[in-house]
Amino acid sequence: MKYGVSRKTLLITAGIVWLIAGANILRIGITCWVNYKAYWLFKVCEASLIFLLFFGFIFHRLYRKHTGRISQKEDKNCPFAFFDTKGWIIMAFMITFGVSARRFQLLPESFIAVFYTGLSLALMGTGIRFLIYWWKSRKLL
Repeated sequence: MKYGVSRKTLLITAGIVWLIAGANILRIGITCWVNYKAYWLFKVCEASLIFLLFFGFIFHRLYRKHTGRISQKEDKNCPFAFFDTKGWIIMAFMITFGVSARRFQLLPESFIAVFYTGLSLALMGTGIRFLIYWWKSRKLL
């Protein structure tokens, strides 16, 4: 590739994309949350569990996989190479399922409020981890 971005830029881009995705999902989760004020403590516990499951078991592996892959890349990369092909397919599926679930009301809003809030915080936490990794290794890459 004649023109491309550096590994540092890929890490920054990954962090920003994960943060933006998380913020957008948090917005939806909070919008749904406002409609269901009952049992808020129970819902906070459920959202915390969702956060821990996604952040600890799913996004941690993806973070390690993508930071390792990005660190081994050449200096000139496609700006979208912060994900591999499988990652882009999973992202497209998740977006399609999320939009469809809300559009066709496949899931109750009370579930969306709790699930999206926990998921969004895990996404944003992972985005922050990408940015921290970039910050700590900016002189090495």
